[in-house]
Amino acid sequence: MSRAGRARRIATKAAFGGGGAVGVAGGAAGVLWAQAMLARRRVGEPSREPFPVDGRYGRPDPAGRPPYRLVVLGDSAAAGLGADAPADTLAVLLAQGLAAVAGRQVELVNVGVVGAQTSALPVQVDRALTAFTGHGPDAAVIMVGANDVTHRVPARVSLQALDQVVRGLVEADCDVIVGCCPDLGTVQPVPNPLRALGRRWSRTLAAGQAITTVEAGGRAVSLGTLLGAEFESRGEDFFSADRFHPSSAGYRRCAEVLLPSLCAALGLGPDPDDPLDRLRGEQIAPIAKLAARAAAEPGSEISRAQVAGADRGAQGRWATIRHRIPLIRPTEPDSEDLTTQPAHQE
Repeated sequence: MSRAGRARRIATKAAFGGGGAVGVAGGAAGVLWAQAMLARRRVGEPSREPFPVDGRYGRPDPAGRPPYRLVVLGDSAAAGLGADAPADTLAVLLAQGLAAVAGRQVELVNVGVVGAQTSALPVQVDRALTAFTGHGPDAAVIMVGANDVTHRVPARVSLQALDQVVRGLVEADCDVIVGCCPDLGTVQPVPNPLRALGRRWSRTLAAGQAITTVEAGGRAVSLGTLLGAEFESRGEDFFSADRFHPSSAGYRRCAEVLLPSLCAALGLGPDPDDPLDRLRGEQIAPIAKLAARAAAEPGSEISRAQVAGADRGAQGRWATIRHRIPLIRPTEPDSEDLTTQPAHQE
């Protein structure tokens, strides 16, 4: 079976009723358990809590348009654990980047929780839907999955929870972008063979997340293989001191990948019918096939599509894959255009 065929099979099994990512029996299970305990000791406990970042970012729109309402959900990556300053967290980088592209303020609420698994997201969604006075969020960015892998939550359970969350937000008229599970094979404190299994499990879950997200009406962005290679080769730059959570530079790189999809979901940036999309490898195909392709093509965004007016074909839902051109680099926001007003600084 080809590499693409294997990836497609893994993605489909993970998304539609598969159990755990892989079976481990007998003495091998004991070795892996011991390695997991060793890895937890090496990583240690977080040395500090994530920064509070809720507030408004950017300058008010001269035309009087209200701020975009952005909520970030998920685990420690969503919460920004490991960043050196509030401005370096993923949530703030996305809010600043969106404000620069849109030319209007962004009201940010971050409900991410360190250690959260996908099963914890429904509670975060309840908070997100009531966080803005009189309105729900315009867009939500979700970063989750790593803790599901490290705690060996069956893929079926994780994906059912993700489906519930994405559908709930979409039904509330909120655009949803899911950053799929990162490549845990890059985490240095984890020894082999556990690290190799972590890579396999995380890529399996990421493929399933892509299918689930698009089926539920959101956009899925492949992070694992892109950031995995860069984090592996530049670990001293992209990981924080615990060698598990991203550093400020790591969060900037994640934001660069996610921001174009966030802007596109809100109708900002290039025309969606721009012929340049063809040059970036846009293709319409069954969603399971594209989830497999995304695993091999980092930085890919997968979203819904139609063929001859139909949402589905013989092999399932139609979807499109594209590599979006970065609109700006959120690493260096223009101080003339961006005014940060986080709620914790009165």
